[in-house]
Amino acid sequence: MKINREMVTQAGLKLLNEIGLEQLTLRRLGVELGVQAATIYWHFKSKEALLDEMATSVLTEGAANLVPRRKSGGWRVWATAYGEGLRKTLMAYRDGGRMVSGTKLTTTAPLKTTERIAAELVGAGFSVRGAVVLLSTINYYTQSFVMEEQAVFPVPGERSPQYAIADRDALLDAAEFPYHRQASGILFDRFDRRYREGLELILEGAAVGLRGARRKTKG
Repeated sequence: MKINREMVTQAGLKLLNEIGLEQLTLRRLGVELGVQAATIYWHFKSKEALLDEMATSVLTEGAANLVPRRKSGGWRVWATAYGEGLRKTLMAYRDGGRMVSGTKLTTTAPLKTTERIAAELVGAGFSVRGAVVLLSTINYYTQSFVMEEQAVFPVPGERSPQYAIADRDALLDAAEFPYHRQASGILFDRFDRRYREGLELILEGAAVGLRGARRKTKG
């Protein structure tokens, strides 16, 4: 069977969904494709190189998620769409957050969308530095959030026994740790709501900074 890099990359993403990041190896991928391991290594010298390509493919595929449907919205609409779209993109794959984190892009294709988002922010009054800081903060927050979310739910809808809320609460004395017991349901459930609340905190901070910059400009 003759294969190419794209076939290996797509097979890697399929296998990722089936067995998770830890079990994904180039040898296992060779078995999945029915080829010798040497054939896989000819296309990708290491698992890290494969993950770079897989992550680039995922981010390119999900680029459309990062922009708002209504393009006339203000900067908060664009920043919100970026965060929520990135989370959706990473959540589309098992261990998607961990898989993408720390990888290097193999093409500039995904950058076209973030370039467009940055232009909207600068047009709204952010400095280039301000736009970069805001987008990178949302990026780091989202990747970390998804990694935690996927640790709790390795498979959508299936909670890991390690994050059973009742078991966690049973280990915490209600008199000694009243807030930690209340935190369990906030930290390990209803992730959609908590993601939006965290993103809103970031945007509120950015709004304060933008207002300050505008006052300095006027002064």
